Amino acid sequence: MPRSKNAVASRARRKKILDQAKGFYGKRKNVYTVAKNVLEKGLTYAYVSRKLKKREYRTLWIARINAAVREEGLTYSQFINLLAKKGSDLNRKVLADIAMNEPETFKKIVQSVKA
Repeated sequence: MPRSKNAVASRARRKKILDQAKGFYGKRKNVYTVAKNVLEKGLTYAYVSRKLKKREYRTLWIARINAAVREEGLTYSQFINLLAKKGSDLNRKVLADIAMNEPETFKKIVQSVKA
């Protein structure tokens, strides 16, 4: 009995890789072995960057809060410490948004934490 190679599945597997590599330059888009290696590296970068994005946003939020709080005569660490002691559940994302878009509200938050 002849050996079954399952060409349908093999072709589908290769086609999936080449479809994902669409838009790459030169052999990277149409030579399977090259596309497979480049795509694997690209997907690794994408995974790492999803983690880095979270880190970068947190850094941005902290910088914005720090800038807004210093106008009120506190440092970032003092402000966060006072917030924690008050038991506030506002996170850095929300605080940064308020500091940017509603400075009057943010001043009230700082005053309530100071008191």
